[in-house]
Amino acid sequence: MSEIELPPSRLTLILEASPALKVEDVQARVSAGDVAALILTTDGAALPALPHLRALAAPAQHNDTAVLICDDANMARKAGLDGVHVSDATPSPLKAALSALKPDSIVGAGGLMERHSSMEAGESGADYVMFGALAPAEEDTGRIRAMVGWWAELCEVPCIGVATAIEEVEELARLGADFIALPARLTAGPQGPQEVARAQKLLEQGHAARLEALTLALAQSEPN
Repeated sequence: MSEIELPPSRLTLILEASPALKVEDVQARVSAGDVAALILTTDGAALPALPHLRALAAPAQHNDTAVLICDDANMARKAGLDGVHVSDATPSPLKAALSALKPDSIVGAGGLMERHSSMEAGESGADYVMFGALAPAEEDTGRIRAMVGWWAELCEVPCIGVATAIEEVEELARLGADFIALPARLTAGPQGPQEVARAQKLLEQGHAARLEALTLALAQSEPN
């Protein structure tokens, strides 16, 4: 029987780049799991100082974790970040970000919850599409799962599913999300690194369940 090669999902962390966020907070979280990317959100009325932003990015980038900032291509360039996350990936802001940063930097398309807009974003040249808001409501859970399951079956552009609770990580991995995002509130406080580690374990369980299901389906489809 043929073996299935399927890379596991990876984590994405969402953190607010406020003065309260310390370098050691970032370090502890990105080293607690297989964290592919860090998305930094900002308060538009009080953008972080460049030295603070660079300091926050350093431990993540040293960990081979890509660091993106929300909606500010200029800030991404100035701070030496890896790209930008377009939090409302309607055509105009997404096109502007792609024009400003591609092909040298990452541009992600976020806030997607509908099939048509997701397909448009995926075809635009974005490096990934993200289903769910940066701070999703609990009632979004079902829709996020449905979008991840649909996308994983049909599309090659990587997708991120946003978890509204740590317990959802296993199911999102089972459905085939390439990346699973943990909103800031899920890793806030002193227990944050432990929550990242817990999410990593659930991710691995979900990946194992996905592999098992795909292997069984393959075995059933092969001739005797």
